[in-house]
Amino acid sequence: MTERTGAVTMRGNPLTLIGPELKVGEKAPDFKVVGNDLKPVTLADTTGKVRILSSVPSLDTPVCDMETRRFNDEAAKMPGLLEVLTVSMDLPFAQKRWCGAAGISNVRTLSDYQDRSFGSAYGVLIKELLLDARAVFVLDKDNTLRYVEYVKEVGEHPNYDAILGAAKKLLA
Repeated sequence: MTERTGAVTMRGNPLTLIGPELKVGEKAPDFKVVGNDLKPVTLADTTGKVRILSSVPSLDTPVCDMETRRFNDEAAKMPGLLEVLTVSMDLPFAQKRWCGAAGISNVRTLSDYQDRSFGSAYGVLIKELLLDARAVFVLDKDNTLRYVEYVKEVGEHPNYDAILGAAKKLLA
């Protein structure tokens, strides 16, 4: 498995990401995560829609909380062909509790805790912490990556304007 030393930092400290660095134009890799209902979810289960895949370390942290709320608000303004999926290592029970407390209804939270397959397939698994780093991927209906952003400092926000612009362009 590929390791990318210093690919991201946390509070300025370099961390190692496990997995490839994905590029725009590549096919999105498959993954197997767990939904809030404890059932497996794969890439194929989401095909047919434009998707924003948001990878975050934990919903119970300020930036992840704000990011997921922002995508929830933005998804509510877009046509029904957009799906926002937020992936973290949080347990499905914690994700479901957080969504209920935060009033999240337009983002589907998925847990990578069992196999870490999303983290390693998308190159966001932090070796030192066994958490997924902050990154955002926009996929078209045919599972081609149309936008890729690995956020260099884990505690910073992604470029919302660029992400939403890429998604809206696919919906036009």
